[in-house]
Amino acid sequence: MLPNSVLTLLLLISLLPVFSGQKASGGPSQNRVPLDGAKIFQSHCASCHGADARGHGSAAAALKQPLQDLTLLSARNGGKFPYQQIKEIIQGKQPAPRAHANSEMPIWGPIFHEVEADQDWGEVRLDAVTRYLDSLQQK
Repeated sequence: MLPNSVLTLLLLISLLPVFSGQKASGGPSQNRVPLDGAKIFQSHCASCHGADARGHGSAAAALKQPLQDLTLLSARNGGKFPYQQIKEIIQGKQPAPRAHANSEMPIWGPIFHEVEADQDWGEVRLDAVTRYLDSLQQK
């Protein structure tokens, strides 16, 4: 088990792609957070959930509980991907599963919405990463 300070450091490192896109003038640059679901997942989620979304990312060992296999979400839901529920967990509108019992998972909704002046892009990012998780489901 890693101390909380190490976990915090790992989570802050995962946020670097979000906040590193500032131009020297202080204005936002284009493409600070990708709009492609796979790229969003790789840059914001894979450190914990793993590149394959099976819960074995490099930071997963620092969490209190093992992460579930995100490729089995449909299987655990009667064969239907729980799109709205997953999107709301990512947004922070619903509590995350037990592995995130103490708010260990960053709430990406506000972060995705605050990256650019146009908050609609945050919604596009949330939809994109949720659709990406849907595409990973084992049939």
